[in-house]
Amino acid sequence: MTRSPIAPRLHHRAAALLTTPGWRRVAMLRRAAAGLLCLLALLLALVPRAGPAGAAVVVAAADLPAGATVRAADLTVRRWPAELVPVGALPDAQAADGRVLVGAARAGEPITDVRLVGAGPGPPGSGGAAVPVRLADAGVALLLTPGRRVDVVTVGASTDEPVVLAAGAEVLAVLPEDQEAVSGRLVLVALAPAVAARVAAASLADQVAVTLR
Repeated sequence: MTRSPIAPRLHHRAAALLTTPGWRRVAMLRRAAAGLLCLLALLLALVPRAGPAGAAVVVAAADLPAGATVRAADLTVRRWPAELVPVGALPDAQAADGRVLVGAARAGEPITDVRLVGAGPGPPGSGGAAVPVRLADAGVALLLTPGRRVDVVTVGASTDEPVVLAAGAEVLAVLPEDQEAVSGRLVLVALAPAVAARVAAASLADQVAVTLR
């Protein structure tokens, strides 16, 4: 039976490896370990990493003016790092639907609870209406803040006695001063649907004022 010439070669190499000085064996093992570590690092770099989930934050989908009645379509939800989420940020667009924006918001800006006024959405027919009222005296607007209760009044058609158009209306927002406006500041008030149309019509035709409660 013919003996294979490969076996003696393998035996010779194994014997040579065993007789190699210790420092050379250690160097060879270190090189092999370094190669394995490089291969492992390459594999880890190729494996996609799952980023942090973050928190859901409601932001404006487009620029919104002050006094706008916010709808769910005006908003979108983005994922923000938890440490960057503003205090009072809304996690759900439905929480802002039907409420009034106190100040203007830029697209992508988070919407927080203090930026909104009004009770929000309710059953059909039960919600109020946001009515813009331009005050005859612009200085009165400086005394108004969101949430304050006022009476909306005007002058009677045939007498100088004031006519109360709406009692106990809630101030939603005092809009920024319009340099082109010929009269006073525009104030947004929340009214019951039964009187909202009357106040809106009166504010177009007559001078309207508010009395503070």
